[in-house]
Amino acid sequence: MSFDGLFTRAMTNELNETISGGRISKIHQPFKNELLFVIRAQGKNHKLLISAHPTYSRVQLTKEQSDNPSEPPMFCMLLRKHLEGAIIESIYQKDMERILVLEVKGRNEIGDISYKQLVIEIMGRHSNITLVDKERSIILDSIKHLSPAVNRVRTIMPGSPFEWPPEQNKLDPFKADKDQLIKSIDWNAGKLDGQLVRIFAGLSPLFAKEVVARAGLSTKEALWEAFADLIDKLQNHLYEPSFMQNNDKDFYYLFPLQQYAEAKITAFHSLSEMLDRYYFGKAERDRVKQQGHDLERFIRNEKDKNTAKIKKLEKTLQQASKGDQFQLQGELLTANLFAVKKGMKEITVQNYYSEDNEDMIIPLDPRKTPSENAQRFFTKYQKAKNALIIVEEQIDKAEQEVHYFDQLLQQLEAASTSDIEEIREELSEEGYLKAKHKKKKTKPAKPKLEEYTSSEGLLILVGKNNKQNDFLTNRAAARDDVWFHTKDIPGSHVVIKDPNPSQESIIEAASIAAYFSKARSSSSVPVDFTKIRHVKKPSGAKPGYVIYDHQETVFVTPTEELILKLKKN
Repeated sequence: MSFDGLFTRAMTNELNETISGGRISKIHQPFKNELLFVIRAQGKNHKLLISAHPTYSRVQLTKEQSDNPSEPPMFCMLLRKHLEGAIIESIYQKDMERILVLEVKGRNEIGDISYKQLVIEIMGRHSNITLVDKERSIILDSIKHLSPAVNRVRTIMPGSPFEWPPEQNKLDPFKADKDQLIKSIDWNAGKLDGQLVRIFAGLSPLFAKEVVARAGLSTKEALWEAFADLIDKLQNHLYEPSFMQNNDKDFYYLFPLQQYAEAKITAFHSLSEMLDRYYFGKAERDRVKQQGHDLERFIRNEKDKNTAKIKKLEKTLQQASKGDQFQLQGELLTANLFAVKKGMKEITVQNYYSEDNEDMIIPLDPRKTPSENAQRFFTKYQKAKNALIIVEEQIDKAEQEVHYFDQLLQQLEAASTSDIEEIREELSEEGYLKAKHKKKKTKPAKPKLEEYTSSEGLLILVGKNNKQNDFLTNRAAARDDVWFHTKDIPGSHVVIKDPNPSQESIIEAASIAAYFSKARSSSSVPVDFTKIRHVKKPSGAKPGYVIYDHQETVFVTPTEELILKLKKN
């Protein structure tokens, strides 16, 4: 648990320094459990993200972009009514809990001054965001409702009196002295980190384990010194926001953690900047997984069906390949018709096509004449020859289907929630899914391309699904722009909007193409690049499919750090 009481205290300090005294100009609710406030403070706009997501709950300033629904949810409408145009007078933490409160001053419907509180609880799956009328201490609404039937201790419903969560009755770590710590610990019980969490407010297991790790042998003196040293730094707001990667696991905290000595550490100037890095794509991928679960299952099933079809067709192909044997039997039988009598079940003839002229036994239908038997083999040969052509065509078609669905699966991995809907539309247009009930026809919106900026300032455009790929390559790009795609690997179309990019820009665009491909986690990924005029979409081809020539190839290793650095905000 990285976002503990100590982290909440630090974030409260960061927000007070940045947006306290600011005016709330816009409120959006891009997702079910998330709010985005645009706050005008200190001469510029700041975006405040407030999330009650069960896994990714947090409060932070953000530079990430998000799409807003065409119709705002009811809670968003209520917040706009009460908070847009209002001033954030102060931001504080409730005790040492993971509760952050925005004190807001605005005006009601008749123009009188009114005071509201936005209470943000960062409690994992119990996280919530509640708007409270401060003067009456009444709940106006919350992003999650808790009826008495769900929670007997505390009701969170519109019109109910607002109550704080039950107090934990723990010691304040910033007021504790050496004697308090030593007396509070049962030195014979062990598990000192667990005891620290139970004794002091705001401490997470992560912080407590760090204290024990720094104490080494954990004598009374060593434990106090490690605890006091860390608390003293936090008391004075001396933070070193750190993102740590250790054995494919990511961590973040207010300072580098010595308990993960082998971890790769990235330092940041602010907590919010660090959280943007840590949560980059995480919450989005979780939402996509939920919204696109049925879509992913459908695509996988279609891919598996075509894979199984190919195996069956390959068996048919093996049988059809025996056609040459039928032709040989027909020709040898024709050459020996004089020796065949109606009623014979087989005949042994000499195979004069063979170097050794060995004997061959040819089965016969006793009900047919000699010439009818010969014709029977020629008919079988022709059928096998025709079947060979048809089966090969079917195998080719099934392989194209497998490649297509493989491409869609890759696109789902990198998709945003809006991308999901475009993939659904594409599958409907291609006849794989039933189209939803058609509303009145409107002019289709242009696909929204993801934008990046190279180190030399060139615009790089990315298509993250087939609709976007087609639009980018066939309409948005100019003939001399440079086009990128992973070599023989499903992935996105990427274009540098410049005819003569530097080698550095080429490597950066290739890295983006590799990142948005099936080879995202690989190293030395081959990426082809060529001018747009050398990229063609064959007639009747699947969405997103192109052929190209005059290409060059570079090898790159994609990283999230580079993607974040080049992302256009």
